[in-house]
Amino acid sequence: MSKRRRKKRTEEELGESWLLPYADLMTLLLALFIVLFAASSVDAQKFQQISKVFSGIFVGGDGPVEFEKPLEVEEQVDETDDGKNDPAEQFTDELADLKILEALKKKVDNYIQEKNYEDKFSTSLTSEGLLIRINDSVLFKSGSADVRESDKKTANELAALLEMELPRSVIISGHTDNVPIKNSEFQSNWELSVMRAVNFMKVLLEDEKLDPRLFSAKGFGEFQPIADNNTAKGREANRRVEVLIEPYTPDEDK
Repeated sequence: MSKRRRKKRTEEELGESWLLPYADLMTLLLALFIVLFAASSVDAQKFQQISKVFSGIFVGGDGPVEFEKPLEVEEQVDETDDGKNDPAEQFTDELADLKILEALKKKVDNYIQEKNYEDKFSTSLTSEGLLIRINDSVLFKSGSADVRESDKKTANELAALLEMELPRSVIISGHTDNVPIKNSEFQSNWELSVMRAVNFMKVLLEDEKLDPRLFSAKGFGEFQPIADNNTAKGREANRRVEVLIEPYTPDEDK
C-alpha cells in the first residue's frame, strides 16, 4: 500500500516539474517583448539603460526572476541621470519661473503706477518671459532706425524702470511696418528692425546702473504687427521696440 502511495506521489511531483522551466521561459519571452517594444519607442540613450537593466535580469542570481542585479543597475542609472528628462522636475522649474515672473510683473506694474506711466508702458506675461511694451510713442520715423530725440526721454524712463534686480537677460526686439525698404543703408525690413533694437538698446545703456552683459538685440522685421498696417496710425504702432525679460534658470550657473 505504501509503495503505491510513494509511486503516486512521485508521479504527481514529476507531473508538476515542468511548471518551473515553463515559468522561466515565459518570463524571458516577456522580457524580450518589452525590450523590443522599448527599442521601437525610445531614444538610444534610454534603450541602453533598459538593455543594462534586462542584462542584469538575465545574468543575476539563479534565474531570471532574481531582481537583485536590476535594482543595482537602476540605482546606477539614477546616479548618472541629471534630471533634465524628468517631466515632474521640468514642471517644477517652469512653475518656479512663473512665480518669479509674476513677482517681477507686480513690481514693474507698481513702479509704472507710482510714476504715472500707465499711458506709456504696459506689461504682459508670455511663454518666453515678461514683455514690456511702449504704448505712447512712435519712436521711429518710417524707414529710419534712429530713436527720435523727442522719444529718448521715454527710453530713459524705461531704463530707470529696469534698474531693479532682474531675473536673467533682457532682449530688445525691433519691429517695422510692412512698407518695403531697400536703400543704401538697409536692404530689407529685417536689417531695419535689428538696427532699431540696437539703437534703442544703446539709449537704454546710457544708464550706467544697467549691466550691458544682460542685454541683447534682435529683429522681427514686419512679421509681428500689433496693429493694422493698412492705416497710418497702425503702421506707426508697428514701428516699435519691445523689451523681454527672461526668467532665471539654474543652467545659468553652470
